[in-house]
Amino acid sequence: MDVLPRELCLKIFHLLDHRSLASAPQVCRKWRTLTSDDELWSKLFRERWGMDAAAFFAPEGCKSWKDVFIVQDRCDRYGLGVRIVREGSDYYLINQGEIQRYLGSRQDTSGDGKNAPRQNAEDEQRQVSNRILFFLGDLEAACADAKRVKA
Repeated sequence: MDVLPRELCLKIFHLLDHRSLASAPQVCRKWRTLTSDDELWSKLFRERWGMDAAAFFAPEGCKSWKDVFIVQDRCDRYGLGVRIVREGSDYYLINQGEIQRYLGSRQDTSGDGKNAPRQNAEDEQRQVSNRILFFLGDLEAACADAKRVKA
């Protein structure tokens, strides 16, 4: 696709769904640039949520249509309330569809502590709170999986 003109590449990308379009930037720099096209994500947003929602959620300031699409998709998947979600082995705190904080990875707490030096009380509390947050994230993921199986 290096020899194809930009306009033709964009027409091809307009045929993709949002999942394929989200994966395409990993191919090369040219695709990363092309798949960030605002009109491309605006079209996907209008197709998925309609013209009224597009007018209401139109990006303001430094946000792009891609950013707006990602937030709206996250709202659809997780709802608008405060949630702890797991994506792979990473955990995030989400509120109103926006990632508020990266909570860490399950791999961060995988040590058994047998050979580790004695930790201070603050580190131990942080590990306990991380385990609780990870448990809540696992619970959210299990509930979402159960809903998908039922439907």
